[in-house]
Amino acid sequence: MAEPNDPTLNDLFKSFKEFDEKMGAFSSILEKFGLDIITKMGQTNLKITQLTDKINVLDKATIDIKSLIPQLSNVIENQKTLEKDLDLIKSLIKNMTVSPSKKEGVEDVIERNKSATDKKESIITQLYDLKADLEDIEDPQAVKSILEKIKEEIFEFTGGHRILYEISQVLNRLNSAKSFSDLFDAEKPSSESLEKHIKEKITFWINKLMVKD
Repeated sequence: MAEPNDPTLNDLFKSFKEFDEKMGAFSSILEKFGLDIITKMGQTNLKITQLTDKINVLDKATIDIKSLIPQLSNVIENQKTLEKDLDLIKSLIKNMTVSPSKKEGVEDVIERNKSATDKKESIITQLYDLKADLEDIEDPQAVKSILEKIKEEIFEFTGGHRILYEISQVLNRLNSAKSFSDLFDAEKPSSESLEKHIKEKITFWINKLMVKD
């Protein structure tokens, strides 16, 4: 484009040309700046996406670990129950294999029999009381502590008895029970309630203890 001969127009033309060049340079800078921003935003979005994926993986792993906790607790509790049952079996075997000691005097036998009778009556009374109180107790854990004490006394009195294993089964069920209306066997809809099962078992245990010398 030819420059005009008029000095004023010529200056104006030069000014316009310089402005146009500056605007072109500014547009170039602005375009580069915009591209840089877009690039950085893309990189940021990629990092956010990667971080989100890692968080989701971590969250899933946390959920998986939490889901394993009840199973692990059951394994530990079952192991404890198994150890108690093994101790009971060992005591039964020991009582069957140990030879009776030498005969004691008549007075010692009488004293021992009286002590054993008192112990048996105490245990039977506790079982009767527990059976009567079951309807008024809401927390299965409260029954668990009472039954554990009775179990220890039965072991001391008998040295080993089959009802100790049955008591261990009931104690194991009480660990996971929320109320006495729960079924004793959660996998069997026809199973009786925990409260009814315990009452029937207590009656059975009392009858077994009554014939125990």
